[in-house]
Amino acid sequence: MSDVETAVAIFGLAVITLLTRGFFILPDREWPMPGWLKEGLRYAPIGALVAVVTPEIVMTQGRLIDSWQDARLFGTVAATAWYLWRRDMLGTILAGTAVMLIFRLGLGW
Repeated sequence: MSDVETAVAIFGLAVITLLTRGFFILPDREWPMPGWLKEGLRYAPIGALVAVVTPEIVMTQGRLIDSWQDARLFGTVAATAWYLWRRDMLGTILAGTAVMLIFRLGLGW
């Protein structure tokens, strides 16, 4: 791509992003929405997170893991235990990452 094409592509993507995101931000008043939809939208972020993270934990190379000797499993258990114990998101991330690194670097899993 030439420099002009690259600049046009970046500008076009910026405009599309502003239009699609601004569509919800720019109105002066809140859109009328049924209560069941508002309630359901509360769970959308956690549902999206689970949909992205779960396959990364239980799959490798597009296949389910076939061994318990996977550092991700132990990292997940440690992160879950930390969260249930402390209810701290940063600690959860650090605990899971630390355990996973220990198993990967220490045991070569």
